[in-house]
Amino acid sequence: MIETAIHILLLALFPPLLLGVINKTKAVFAGRVGPPVLQSYLDIAKLLRKGMVLSSTTTWIFVAGPLVTLSAIAGAGLLIPIGAFPAILAFKGDFLLFAYLFALARFFTTSAALDTGSSFEGMGAAREVTFSVLSEPALFFAFLVLARISSSLSLDSMLRVPALGLAVGTTAPLVLIALGFFVVLLAETCRIPVDDPATHLELTMIHEVMVLDHCGPLFGVILYSAALKLFLLGAFFLHLVAPYSTGNPLIDWPLFAAEMLALCVVIGVVESITARLRMRRVPYLLVSAILLCGSAFILLVR
Repeated sequence: MIETAIHILLLALFPPLLLGVINKTKAVFAGRVGPPVLQSYLDIAKLLRKGMVLSSTTTWIFVAGPLVTLSAIAGAGLLIPIGAFPAILAFKGDFLLFAYLFALARFFTTSAALDTGSSFEGMGAAREVTFSVLSEPALFFAFLVLARISSSLSLDSMLRVPALGLAVGTTAPLVLIALGFFVVLLAETCRIPVDDPATHLELTMIHEVMVLDHCGPLFGVILYSAALKLFLLGAFFLHLVAPYSTGNPLIDWPLFAAEMLALCVVIGVVESITARLRMRRVPYLLVSAILLCGSAFILLVR
């Protein structure tokens, strides 16, 4: 019961801190003071207190989009184990539900963008869907590798494999899917080199251009959903690269939090030293993730 409560509290309260750590890391690399680490909490709270302006061209889809997106991502958060602790919900085939809850969130985000009738938001929605077609195969190859190694179809059991120790035949596949999944993480969370969440140029944005017409509480929900998605994908990635545990909950919970903050620092460093790719080169990066994860699966079945 206590572990479940801590799991839910982390899902609810921790994600905005990740955005603050990334922004602070980028500011340090740029030689600036930058915003406070807790700025994301302040931004979301401010947006939730504001009113909303709705275009006369929009329908209920525009309002439902951010809410369904948050609900879907929060539902996915119940299926993934956090650190050394089990997931709240676990059953055979739950990895499919995990993946398609993210797909449901993307569908409603792009539908809300198209509902505005804006050509710019339609362009961003098209890019988002196109790139997701390339990121999902890499994710499912990673699932196949973990399922074969663990002999389980439950996400909780699949992600426990690295913590059991690396065998001779599984080390290379796990390293390959970790590299491929890191690319997927950057793409799915709209980070450099795929997208730049700080830009405001409609012609070069992907995710940000889809939410230009949202404001007030709806935009606050969108910001929080983006942070929660980063948290969940980061937790998945940490199971692959840092599956450490001591068996003591008083140590393991802070250890997970420290690992997550360290991952955000790494993402901030990557964004600071890497230029954003030209739009036509982004598919090459995502195809490389597919090849990495696909090669890992081939190594297991050869």
